[in-house]
Amino acid sequence: MVSSTIDHMVAVTVFLAATLLFIGLFNQTIQTAVLYQQHRALATKASDLLDGILLCPGIPVSWGQTDVAPTGFGLQDPEFTQYRISPYSLMRLNSSTGQPVYYNGQWYSNVTIGGRNFMLVSSNLALNYSTAARLLGINNTYGFQLTLRPIVTVSIEEMRPSNPLTIRVKADGIGFPLSYATISYCFLKVNDAGGQSSPSYDISFNTTTADSTGSVNINIPNVNSGDSYALVVYAREGGLVGVGYHERTFDNERYVIPFIDSFDAGRVLVAHSYDVHYYGPPESAVFYNATYVLMTEDFTLRQMPISNETGKVVYGHGTEQKYDNITIPTHNPGILVITYNSNNGVGVVMMPWGISSLAFPVTFGGDASQQEWVATDMRQVTVGGIAYQAQIAVWSLQGYQVKG
Repeated sequence: MVSSTIDHMVAVTVFLAATLLFIGLFNQTIQTAVLYQQHRALATKASDLLDGILLCPGIPVSWGQTDVAPTGFGLQDPEFTQYRISPYSLMRLNSSTGQPVYYNGQWYSNVTIGGRNFMLVSSNLALNYSTAARLLGINNTYGFQLTLRPIVTVSIEEMRPSNPLTIRVKADGIGFPLSYATISYCFLKVNDAGGQSSPSYDISFNTTTADSTGSVNINIPNVNSGDSYALVVYAREGGLVGVGYHERTFDNERYVIPFIDSFDAGRVLVAHSYDVHYYGPPESAVFYNATYVLMTEDFTLRQMPISNETGKVVYGHGTEQKYDNITIPTHNPGILVITYNSNNGVGVVMMPWGISSLAFPVTFGGDASQQEWVATDMRQVTVGGIAYQAQIAVWSLQGYQVKG
């Protein structure tokens, strides 16, 4: 009797233990299945969100070319369909990579490539991440980061500094060269007039063809090793278009910096570098001469006159004007090229008007690096005719976890 009772109690104990173990394993399996469904839903959300951003121009449709705040978020070029993105809407996204710049009482979103290629947009014009998330209807639910990078890489290497200046251009896609690509370029040489005056410049345009490796040597006469210049190159083949650029300058401290103050008016502020980097007490004046290089439909470059093309900016001279204004009279993508003359020499800076004209990359949104689970998706797009790859990373703000 006692033996049978003990056997019964042991059997019940084993049964209960097995039941609890089964429930625990079953619960974990259910949670894993639920988590899998959540991940699939997140991947679907990433795809839908990316298409929603790239296939909608936003409200108003031309918000990228104006100073108004959008009431609907989208990046599609309103003049086209499919995956064609507005180069101006991208300019108005508050960069999440470059350090903001403070100047003249306000902050500027900063996308600067190299030492002399600037894109600084007033915080009053730049669309921030939280506003975009609210307009997309995902605030407090999902986070995202949108990245657009050029597909074609156009590298430029100075092979010989003068007599003649020889520059090697190489165009590559993702894993392959752009064999026999058409190479269109703009070359601008700064003429050092010396003294207190705006520098003049010589500008030329030409087209050539790359070899089977996507490479070509460009020889430019009448350039000395002490001359400052800028070169912008467009390479195109089989529907792919890329941009490369190179500058040679000799003044590392005193130069001009352009700030975009209005898209409506096409107004750009030209500032003295000392006022931005706060070098200190020395008084200084920098004289400049600006030109606008227009990108045509066949991706060749043409010069376009602008107002207030010459002037000066000063630092440490009391009530003298610390910045000047330049007006770009068009919303056709191009490049603002500013040559300058300071006490230490001459140089050149460039700014895209329409982000694609210099193929600047764009990163907008939150930080995905610390998230537990991130879904990504990508599309091949064109921005102002330049080939880009658009990628989105999306994560849940509620988090995911399997509990055992």
